[in-house]
Amino acid sequence: METKLLYQPLPQIDADAVAVVLFEEESAPAELKFASAWLDELKSSGEFSGKSGELAVLHQPQGMKAKRLVAVGGGKKPKFDSAALRKAAGSTVRTLKQKGVKSLAWLLDGRAAEAAVEGALLGNFEPDHHKTTSDAKSLEAFHVVAAANGAEIEQSFERGRILGESQNFSRELANEPANLLTPLVLAAKAEAMAKESGLDCEILDQDRMMQLGMGSLLGVSQGSAEPPALIIIRYTPETPSKSTDHLALIGKGVTFDTGGVSIKPADGMEKMKYDMSGGAAVLGAMRALAKLKPSIQVTAFVPAVENMVSSKAQRPGDIVKSLNGKTIEVLNTDAEGRLILIDAITYAKRLGCTHLVDAATLTGAIVVALGHVNIGAFTNNEDFLATVMTAAKTEGEKMWHMPLDDEYKELLKSPFADLANIGGRWGGAISAAWFLREFVDDTPWVHLDIAGTAWLDDAKPDMAKGPTGVCVRTFAKLALSW
Repeated sequence: METKLLYQPLPQIDADAVAVVLFEEESAPAELKFASAWLDELKSSGEFSGKSGELAVLHQPQGMKAKRLVAVGGGKKPKFDSAALRKAAGSTVRTLKQKGVKSLAWLLDGRAAEAAVEGALLGNFEPDHHKTTSDAKSLEAFHVVAAANGAEIEQSFERGRILGESQNFSRELANEPANLLTPLVLAAKAEAMAKESGLDCEILDQDRMMQLGMGSLLGVSQGSAEPPALIIIRYTPETPSKSTDHLALIGKGVTFDTGGVSIKPADGMEKMKYDMSGGAAVLGAMRALAKLKPSIQVTAFVPAVENMVSSKAQRPGDIVKSLNGKTIEVLNTDAEGRLILIDAITYAKRLGCTHLVDAATLTGAIVVALGHVNIGAFTNNEDFLATVMTAAKTEGEKMWHMPLDDEYKELLKSPFADLANIGGRWGGAISAAWFLREFVDDTPWVHLDIAGTAWLDDAKPDMAKGPTGVCVRTFAKLALSW
């Protein structure tokens, strides 16, 4: 989709539709005086009151080149933040493109161009590229119309374009079926993205991981005919930073998860292609950072494996040795994400990373606790978590601070190894986070359990069914605001 920033008076805009946000209990802006009769009629009839989610269309508006004038409900003006603007743009795109609109201009009214462009790009995404025919239509052009030229709005617009495209890149990866996206294919796609973006990429293969002693990661992959890979992508600032901080973004990359010998129920297993959404988010964030150029060094780690059932698969009761030397009793082979993440965490620390953030579709327990609204956030460092959550709030990605009290650590005790890989039914998301914390030590670390937020079972007004690309914008904001 073409995106462009325009500086034109409303009557001169040549597009299939021009969208204007209107609020409850507010009169129309001066630019819409010519349409005041139409707007008055809409409000008096109750057809449009400015509430969030409302949409009204005036065809062939007098005195305009555009074919349609679209009134978009913004709700209460004080509550119309960047997240609301992003959703409004996304839902408007999704509604209008199905009505045959190919080009849409968005009247900015002084608000951030970034969120408008992001919303449009995210709303235009469809997960149907493997269909030979599709009913879904696409918007070809989205233009943001600003009142005045300026460097700030140009930068905001460009950030929105980069972030929206990068989030959709993550969604494309997470949407790929496992027969087309094996661990090595994911590694190849990451390598291609890194080369295109000017990033350094290194892929550790099975032999190298074996030499290093990544027994926890390799234990998960041993049941699959598809070899594993540890994807490492490095961003180094062009201007050396005075800070010695080095941010690690670590994403779970299970390209398909059967659950292994502790096999999952058949119902819904087809969605387990999205079990690499954390890895996809990390890769999307690195794509964005290569273009946005933060001042901090950032390295991404994506342990990529398949968790399959075979005669060579890991068994419940097996004991594996992790990269940092701790032994783990595998009580449940479906608790595999934490097993691959800990070796990536240890390796990130060995490479000098000073701050760690991981994203993983880790537990069903977090979905029980928080549903599909909030990401579960865990930490060993409250100040670092506050920084991450501030970035998330700015980007409209909701997170909830979950506990990591010492009592939960007791759940992971094993009589046969240093710790077990599960802690029982109760507090499952917390014991999973505690398992990761055992390998973090004192390094500032935040764990984001995105199991409930990385996939939409049903389409939303502003976003298609399927992968969401959650955390891409948060990760980018975190690095940029360091």
